[in-house]
Amino acid sequence: MKGQISSEPTQSDRREVSYEPDYYEDHSAFSDPIESRTYLPEDNSDVVHHTYYSLGYNEKTEQSNWVAYRLTKASLEAPNVPRAKRFKYDKDVSSRTAAHKDYSHSGYTRGHMAPAGDMAFNKVAMTETFLMSNMSPQVKVFNNGVWKELEENVRDWAFSNGELIVISGPIFYTKNPKKIGKQTKVSVPDAFYKILLDNEGRDKKSIGFIIPHELATEPLQDFAVSIDEIEKQTGIDFFPRYFENDDTEEKMESKYNTKSWKISKKRYKQRVNSWNKDI
Repeated sequence: MKGQISSEPTQSDRREVSYEPDYYEDHSAFSDPIESRTYLPEDNSDVVHHTYYSLGYNEKTEQSNWVAYRLTKASLEAPNVPRAKRFKYDKDVSSRTAAHKDYSHSGYTRGHMAPAGDMAFNKVAMTETFLMSNMSPQVKVFNNGVWKELEENVRDWAFSNGELIVISGPIFYTKNPKKIGKQTKVSVPDAFYKILLDNEGRDKKSIGFIIPHELATEPLQDFAVSIDEIEKQTGIDFFPRYFENDDTEEKMESKYNTKSWKISKKRYKQRVNSWNKDI
């Protein structure tokens, strides 16, 4: 698929402003009440609800099977608070989460499942993205390469569509994956997935991505898959309570069209020519 380059600045190009306490509104409207989060997946994980996203924590792998939230144009238009710097335990997880130091000197970065860039509209949301339950081990060339490119495209899609449901998580193909961490053993994923669902716009649509956990030179559309395929590879039921009937669920989960999701050609060139080499 051919991407489109716009002369207008993308959402990811918007500049962060300096923090002034009186400048920011509460933005509580960007938080879905827990009872309204009917888009959450179902599996055997420990479900935890934060103010701006929910997750399903897996004690065995010491990371979340999925992180889900609603991303809106309004939240992306809000001025950005400064990026957080401290990674913290998630005290809402019944079992102890991995620690910041479990990733230190491991050769792996702390890869956000809910990106800080999606939650930059207030300090609470930003801080929540730095909880260790929101992290998965990612090699730098993946985190700062193809994963970054996908995250930035997602913000553009949410901005242009008005609203998206976003779900991200790791995929393990082996029963005994590599582990890192001196205090807590964290499993290293073989791949990562991301699901995008637009069920509010005029043209309802969905798409998924499964990307191997490694250096990627292929364009994003090469990694596009259906939600059904991600369910098959993860064993997670993603939208069991969300759609009005089974026929609608089947249609939205079995089909996708990359032409409905305009991928930035400029960012792909940035990844291949710059981001992939910044290691």
